[in-house]
Amino acid sequence: MLTIPSARAAGFDGVGTIPAVRRMVEYGWDRESPPLVRARRTLFRLLAEDDEAAYAYELAPRGGAADIDSVRHARSVLREAAAAALAQAGYEGDPRLRGAARRIVQRMDAYLSSPLAEHPFVRAGNQHVLAPEAAPPSVYVLAMLAYMPQFRSENYDIMAHVHAHLAQPVPRALPARMVGKRVIAEPQIVLGDPLPHRSSADADLGGTLFWLEMLARLGLLRGNEMWSRLFDHLVSECDEHGIWRAERRAASARASIPIAWASFPLAPNASGEAMAAEVTFRLGVIARSAGRQIELV
Repeated sequence: MLTIPSARAAGFDGVGTIPAVRRMVEYGWDRESPPLVRARRTLFRLLAEDDEAAYAYELAPRGGAADIDSVRHARSVLREAAAAALAQAGYEGDPRLRGAARRIVQRMDAYLSSPLAEHPFVRAGNQHVLAPEAAPPSVYVLAMLAYMPQFRSENYDIMAHVHAHLAQPVPRALPARMVGKRVIAEPQIVLGDPLPHRSSADADLGGTLFWLEMLARLGLLRGNEMWSRLFDHLVSECDEHGIWRAERRAASARASIPIAWASFPLAPNASGEAMAAEVTFRLGVIARSAGRQIELV
């Protein structure tokens, strides 16, 4: 469901359903096209809050019968990822997605508005893990909200909590959780500022573009000075024609976060002029999403 092709894969070998759907939407495929119609049946099924182990897919524990805690954890991750894909495909008005989004967001907001949000870690053995009741936003939840503007307007107070959470420094402990008797890493969890400084942003162009676009779609880019300066920095690397130029600094096409694979780069093995076109296009998308004036040249 969530796998993306490896850096050495030929084409889209090994791609999972959810990143494949998001990639096709980025390419402009109509959501009523046969491949997306077939895929959405599974995505909507993943929104259900049940304990059916068959729908844990690659997140199901290996070897032996799956315990209920592992199944519930896997289903939770896939539920949020499926919701993000469906939102991006334009299903904001579907009651199934809206119901799932409401339940997801209510749990997240209860956590963000509680004292636990200030100290979400507990000790498990020799390491720190998230408390069982901790429900910080995942990158999938943020992507879901980014593509549900009407839902956000109906839950404006929740978005204020999200903004405050994303503006805080990231704690040193990496997100992980006790699931049954195992500690499972949760790289999809966002514990603070995804773009804390320019050096980290420069090292991960794909990830930076992804986060700037999500923050712009969420309506948060203009309200944060650091994020706005990062965007202005990328714009300043454009030439007199408004085209971003890769030769001004080294650019890695592959983002550090898997979710960004679906949107950047869209051209296989992008480099040179193709990379310049990709980044320029993304900067335009970010500017429009942030409400900035775009001048066509």
